Amino acid sequence: MSRLFLTLLFVVAIAVPCRAQAKPNTLTPKEIADGWILLFDGETTFGWSHDGEVSVADGSLILSGEKSSAFHGTGWGSFELKFDYRLDNRKNKGSGNLGMKSGAGGQLAGEKGKWQGSRVYYDFDPKTNRFVFQYRDAIELPDIAAEGYGRVAQKRLGNSPTDQFGFLTFRDAKLEVRNIKLLPLARITFAPKAEDYRPRTFPMTSFFNGKDLAGWNVFPGKKSKFAVIDNAINVKDGPGDLQTVGKYKDFVLQLDAISNGKHLNSGLFFRCRDGEYQNGYEAQIHNGFAETPKKYLLEEYDPKTNKLIGKKETHYTATDFGTGAIYRRVPARKQMSKDGEWFGMTVVAQGNRFATWVNGIQVTDWTDHRPKSDNARTGCRLEAGHISIQGHDPTTDLSFRNFRIAEIK
Repeated sequence: MSRLFLTLLFVVAIAVPCRAQAKPNTLTPKEIADGWILLFDGETTFGWSHDGEVSVADGSLILSGEKSSAFHGTGWGSFELKFDYRLDNRKNKGSGNLGMKSGAGGQLAGEKGKWQGSRVYYDFDPKTNRFVFQYRDAIELPDIAAEGYGRVAQKRLGNSPTDQFGFLTFRDAKLEVRNIKLLPLARITFAPKAEDYRPRTFPMTSFFNGKDLAGWNVFPGKKSKFAVIDNAINVKDGPGDLQTVGKYKDFVLQLDAISNGKHLNSGLFFRCRDGEYQNGYEAQIHNGFAETPKKYLLEEYDPKTNKLIGKKETHYTATDFGTGAIYRRVPARKQMSKDGEWFGMTVVAQGNRFATWVNGIQVTDWTDHRPKSDNARTGCRLEAGHISIQGHDPTTDLSFRNFRIAEIK
């Protein structure tokens, strides 16, 4: 095994077959409502960086060969992860692993040719500035008691709260992974003893009380009307801007939204400047998508020099960048929401990297290579800022609820 992973903590998993699913790589309505997101869409490696022999077939992310790896590009704070895997270790000569770039990890094992289930809890401890990692072999299914969990491992490794995780193979193993689901959390408290295996999880913090606009400010002198109706913030007319009192820099943000009309325009701004109107990055909301791809000219910057290289012609079916886009920067790659239906949105801001999910499916993954600036309109803004809801125009009529956030310290 490579020296890079000699510090891996290996835990042999108990072979427990996963409950059959009608269609892998999908989320139930309850999972979407609870905040679970898919990290693998079953069709592409979008959102993943990989090396070696990595491919997608039959709804699985496949790693094989002497040494292959696939790491999800988004770093997280605290989270719960569950996934299914199937391993062919080629007569026990090779191994398949779950690995963290900080070095923590677990070896995957099980009955050859059968799908297994696993669960991981991963927490960042701000007191020690280190990670706490717990690995479970076998997902807790409805027909399996809590005792069905396998051995527990705890270890503090790494020193970055945004460490990436991924899957690895060594010595001619073949590893197939699917149903890779992640639940962002505010934090996790682990039991002091390994035999007390069940950790205590804390959901993300809400910043909307469902009753009034406490904690929010309406930007003065604009036309939008903001009101709380049926435990949701409704915005009508426009233009306008409703901003949080608090400021946020690196975070995982989740909310539900509904467009109460056809192809209405709104958005969620973040890292906004003080006292300015709609001045920040924007996660777009516009459910217009066409069958024929539309041409977009997107700016490209050199990641080392931060100089503008030029504009690249790309084609997307999204109209006006589409729901989940980082507006003016990258369109949403596919439509995952419809007018007149509540949908979930997840926005991750981590340094100069931004990613969004709509109804649990990742639709953007963009890194801002522009020169640094305190203004997101003109450059890469890394400072904390307000979050705001956009009233776009006189036709605007959208509602928002279930705001929750976890800051990545």
